[in-house]
Amino acid sequence: MPKTMPKILIPTALRQFTAQHDSVSVTGATVAEALADLTAQFPEIKKNLFNDQGKLRSFVNIYVNDEDIRYLDKEATNLEGAETLSIVPSIAGGTATLAEPVALSNEEVARYSRHLILPEVGMEGQLKLKAAKVALIGAGGLGAPVGLYLAAAGIGRIGIVDFDVVDASNLQRQVIHGTEDIGRKKLDSAADRMQDINPHLIVDKFDTGLTRDNALGILKDYDVVVDGTDNFPTRYLVNDACVILKKPNVYGSIFRFEGQATVFAYEDGPCYRCLYPEPPPPGLVPSCAEGGVLGILPGLIGVIQATETVKIILGIGETLKNRLVLYDALTMRFRELKLRRNTECPVCGDNPTIKELIDYQEFCGLRPPAGQAAASPVVSPKEVKSLLDQRAAFTLLDVREPYEYQICRIPGSLPIPLGELPKRLSELDRNSDIVCQCKSGGRSQKAMDLLLQNGFTRVRNMSGGILAWSDQVDPSVPKY
Repeated sequence: MPKTMPKILIPTALRQFTAQHDSVSVTGATVAEALADLTAQFPEIKKNLFNDQGKLRSFVNIYVNDEDIRYLDKEATNLEGAETLSIVPSIAGGTATLAEPVALSNEEVARYSRHLILPEVGMEGQLKLKAAKVALIGAGGLGAPVGLYLAAAGIGRIGIVDFDVVDASNLQRQVIHGTEDIGRKKLDSAADRMQDINPHLIVDKFDTGLTRDNALGILKDYDVVVDGTDNFPTRYLVNDACVILKKPNVYGSIFRFEGQATVFAYEDGPCYRCLYPEPPPPGLVPSCAEGGVLGILPGLIGVIQATETVKIILGIGETLKNRLVLYDALTMRFRELKLRRNTECPVCGDNPTIKELIDYQEFCGLRPPAGQAAASPVVSPKEVKSLLDQRAAFTLLDVREPYEYQICRIPGSLPIPLGELPKRLSELDRNSDIVCQCKSGGRSQKAMDLLLQNGFTRVRNMSGGILAWSDQVDPSVPKY
């Protein structure tokens, strides 16, 4: 195939790597050959166009004679008859995108000076951070430190996905919010704090939960996804979306005094399903709201996540890909486990069977499959209050832990912790009406299932637990 000599038009942002030339004449019969000639003439431009595997970066679009070839095999495209190749930034959706920065302002140079004097970062690295777009799923315990440190580090654009409001109980660990923010949307509180730290930051706010219907649309425009979720359905959703979109998934999780961190779906590394192919049964693993968490713990795990995010963007160091870090705050010990990609993984394996997002509530056992009967009945806190006022004959079974029962309780309730319930069934009347109650409804649902499996037939679950009791019945009951 005869080689042609087209010109490659260089965008302003990349001219610093081509001696300020706005076009460069190259030789090549295909796009790959033309770009190879360009990088041979100007080696510094290579890492801005190609990733470590030698593939064109996701934000690089190539036009041949003004024809968009993004959906073709870019590098194999024949250049016969071509006069120009254009390298242009991707344009997706209608969202404003962060243009590749040409330089830092004097104020930014002063702000990032401690980065700029690090040889591993320097001016080039700081410009990468400014050009980067990071999606932060959750502005809670993990999202708080991640958001603060990524904003301070100089990430140019951060998208926050969260629909919750700030509660007083959040402030023990979610350091991005303050007392005056109680009742505000976490999106607004977090964005204000992050932009106070760094006014150069652009924040995209998604006031919604991440779902199978919106996840791909939200995450597709970001370079890195940071998982700050606190439930299994969203965690599997984030994982699958990242694998499908080929986005690094910076993972962290916390519970009581222990934390985990790694990087999933990065390069040829494993995904979350490789580590945990299936979720635990509903109610087996309590949430932080039910099991508690040391307020300092998410700070440490979140900082690890922020560190991994910055390293991925800068392309420096050794990431946690293929490694799972375990941290125990009580013993102040770190452990490291090796991870491997499962070649039979249904999402990232050699022959994936999951190629689109699924129903994650059903996958995690939180919604019955189509056609199956719904779960056992529930009763509202107001209905329980009415039963108590009527002195109705029923047992209000509190399955929380003893230390929780000391914090607050509903008068007349019978305390039997969930873990002791199988051994104490004899204390309950099988012919009596029983209403199970816990903090927020999860453990009491499991208690109800246990009772039904053991021959109890008149069992209901109080929805929302004692937190809902405080909201709907008795505000004097403290929320924890």
